[in-house]
Amino acid sequence: MQVTPTAIPDVKLIEPKVFGDARGFFFESYNRRSFSTAGLDAEFVQDNHSRSHRGVLRGLHYQIQHAQGKLVRVIAGAVFDVAVDLRRASPTFGEHVAIELSADNKRMLWIPPGFAHGFIVVSEDAEFVYKTTDYWYAEHERTLLWSDPALRIRWPLAGAPVITSRDAAGSPLAAAETYP
Repeated sequence: MQVTPTAIPDVKLIEPKVFGDARGFFFESYNRRSFSTAGLDAEFVQDNHSRSHRGVLRGLHYQIQHAQGKLVRVIAGAVFDVAVDLRRASPTFGEHVAIELSADNKRMLWIPPGFAHGFIVVSEDAEFVYKTTDYWYAEHERTLLWSDPALRIRWPLAGAPVITSRDAAGSPLAAAETYP
């Protein structure tokens, strides 16, 4: 497994060692010992799985209490994945990392607590799975406005994205609840 810091060093790109032959492929999507050796010593408590169609944008979501670290990957299709640093004390506060994750490239992204997260589906369909370090609490969930110009995210849009009313009503960074 290769772990590479991104433009925001706390967010890590993880490329597993894939063993493939005429039968298909095999790789370890998670091995606590390997992750710990690589400095990613997180305890996961919940797994989530979503399926979405092209143009569906989910996010940018976070929990103001019970902040979740996330290990994210795509098992079918492809997404443009985004993590925004919401830690006010961080030198990268308000900045983001954006990476394409796909079933083909098998990349994973480690997003530590303190970040908003979202993605847009860039393939016909995509299945997105992720592990979290804390449970989901509806009362603590917040949404950062995906289209806030202050974030300077260059979403790969072909028309208007398909979003929920909650995501459309997200808070811009200047008004968002953030972490210390």
